[in-house]
Amino acid sequence: MCLFSYAEDPDPDEQAPAGLLFVPVRTEAAGPVLRVFCTPLGERTAVGFSRRDLLTATLGAGQPAIPLAEAALRALTEPLGIDRLVVDPVLTARAVSTRPVYAAEPADAPVRAL
Repeated sequence: MCLFSYAEDPDPDEQAPAGLLFVPVRTEAAGPVLRVFCTPLGERTAVGFSRRDLLTATLGAGQPAIPLAEAALRALTEPLGIDRLVVDPVLTARAVSTRPVYAAEPADAPVRAL
């Protein structure tokens, strides 16, 4: 038990409700479709942003999003078996490049031992 009270430093296990979130979606003919992401360890997770500018800074200006309450986002992802929600993620992978990184060797090149 801690003898000191820190109002500004809550216990990590006691998460405050996120409130209204900007949730990234894909635009399909039938309407917006929730985007699901993966953690670095491969666990599927829902993602929401507390402000639109944070979403734009992380996913780019062209990323469509819809406003959803945290409870609504959790209700949408629960049937998919997703119980993790990341709010305001800051670390993302770089965009996939279609440009080859290394020059390809000819198909008939001999195999070299390392």
